Amino acid sequence: MSQTDQDGGAAVRRLSLMQRIYLRCMAWIQTPAGLWVFFFIALAESSFFPIPPDVFLVALCVGAPKKSFKFAAVCTVGSVIGGALGYGLGLAFMDTLGMKIVSIYGLAEKYDMVRDMYQQHDALAVAAAGFTPLPYKLFTITAGVCKVNFFTFILASIVSRAARFFLVAALIYKFGAPVQYFIRKYFNILTIIFLLLLIGGFALMKLAL
Repeated sequence: MSQTDQDGGAAVRRLSLMQRIYLRCMAWIQTPAGLWVFFFIALAESSFFPIPPDVFLVALCVGAPKKSFKFAAVCTVGSVIGGALGYGLGLAFMDTLGMKIVSIYGLAEKYDMVRDMYQQHDALAVAAAGFTPLPYKLFTITAGVCKVNFFTFILASIVSRAARFFLVAALIYKFGAPVQYFIRKYFNILTIIFLLLLIGGFALMKLAL
C-alpha cells in the first residue's frame, strides 16, 4: 500500500460517523442505481435515517438540472411513504423501537412538545415538520402515537414535503449550481418565513369566517 493510500485511509477514519454515512451515500447516488438509493434515503429519513434528503437532492439537481423536478418528485414520494412507516412505528411500536429512535437522536425532551403541538394544531404540526428544518421523523412517529387522522397526516405530508423539495429543485433549475451557496445559507430561514406566512394566512381565514 502506498503512502498516499495510507494517508487517505487515515483521513477517512478520522471522519465522524455522520460524515462517513454522508460520503458513502453520496457515492451510492452516483451509481446507475443512484435514483433508487436516493428514494430509499428519503424514505428512511422520515423515520430513522439521520441525514436529510435535501443534501442529496441538491447534488443530484446540480449534476443534472433538467431532471431537477424528477428528483424532487422521487424525494417527495419516498419521504411521504417513509412518513407513513414512521406513523405506523409510533402507532404500534412506540414503547420499543420508537423510543429508541427518539433517544438516539436526543429528541426525548422534544417528544412531549411535539405531542402537545398535535393536540393543539393537528395537520398544521405535520405541515410545519414537513416543510421546515424541524426533525420530520419525530413528527411522523409522534403522529402515530397521537393517532392523528391518517388521511390528514398523509395529505399534509404530501403538501409540505413537495413544497420543500420542489422549491429546492426550482431554485437549481432556474439559477444552476451557483445557487447551492444560497440554499445552504438561507433555505432554512426562508422555510421558517414561509411557515409564519402560512400560519398568518390560516389565522386570517379563521377571523374572516
